[in-house]
Amino acid sequence: MKKHNFSAGPCILPQEVLQQAANAVINFDGLDLSLIEISHRSENFVRVIEKARSLALELLGLENKGYSALFLHGGASSEFLLTPYNLMKKDGGKAAYMNTGTWSAKAIKEAKLFGDINIVASSEDKNFSYIPKDFTIPENVNYFHCTSNNTISGTQMKNFPEFDGLTVCDMSSDIFSRQLDFSKFDIIYAGAQKNMGPSGTTLVIVKNEILGKTGRNIPSILDYQVHIAKESMFNTPAVFPIYVSMLTLQWLKDLGGIKAIEKINNAKAELLYTEIDRNPLFKGNTAKEDRSIMNATFTLIDESLKNTFDSIWEKLGINGLHGHRSVGGYRASMYNALPIESVQVLVDAMQELETTISKK
Repeated sequence: MKKHNFSAGPCILPQEVLQQAANAVINFDGLDLSLIEISHRSENFVRVIEKARSLALELLGLENKGYSALFLHGGASSEFLLTPYNLMKKDGGKAAYMNTGTWSAKAIKEAKLFGDINIVASSEDKNFSYIPKDFTIPENVNYFHCTSNNTISGTQMKNFPEFDGLTVCDMSSDIFSRQLDFSKFDIIYAGAQKNMGPSGTTLVIVKNEILGKTGRNIPSILDYQVHIAKESMFNTPAVFPIYVSMLTLQWLKDLGGIKAIEKINNAKAELLYTEIDRNPLFKGNTAKEDRSIMNATFTLIDESLKNTFDSIWEKLGINGLHGHRSVGGYRASMYNALPIESVQVLVDAMQELETTISKK
């Protein structure tokens, strides 16, 4: 029996996508060759990467709007570096960053190598359990950077600040999960392994006109303009992760796109958060108005019940529920491919614990 997979990443993928991907590893496109042994320059794979890039822009509503979609190596962590390399001025470079957790802090660390970094808002004072609000972004910065969803703490930005300058967003853990005006962003990046595919590739959406204005000499492998010109083929792309990402994006389109999946995601989140708030044995970790629909974090009020609860949910076939080591407790990651039935099983486990304790 397939387990109920709440892993934060690499994460659950649609079963039909996994089956198609498995078949392609054996025999891709009827070639009697594996997907992972053919040339990335072959017509068969070129069609895959072109379709993946096209689907990404289509789903985000950014096709024919001057954006490029790239599939690059290095994970979102590489984009912490590529963002300032491609946007921060060589002389007197400045950028504004919002610090909402571990991944924001890592991005800030890399950006400090390139210029003056202004941390305009931070929730570190309360262990990143909320999203800062009512802050000001200076007008003289080269760009503003934020992280839309925080997998570790379980917070999510519901609104984005109005800013006339360039806006960069790390959407690694909630891209394609909800409707936004994506044209408000100049760069969006996301590691595939949270909501799109297996680890090994990173999707970068970049507005073409913002590039080439830093005065820097950028190494080719780090230059977005080079990757755009080479259509994500400057070096050998991550063939398998890109193929699975293409399949997942097609699955999402066939489902009805982001509008359809957002409705499902909201229902999953409401089901779980309602139980967290109702059940006297549990409490949520984050401010209610900032709760993530992707990553719900919660703890037991009485930690002595941990072994009992763990045995209940493990018996029910739940996987990947333990919280991040820096937070503890539990984290239920409810990415696009997680069925609402799995969330119901988790709710059943929480209620079973309540019943078990009440009988003692």
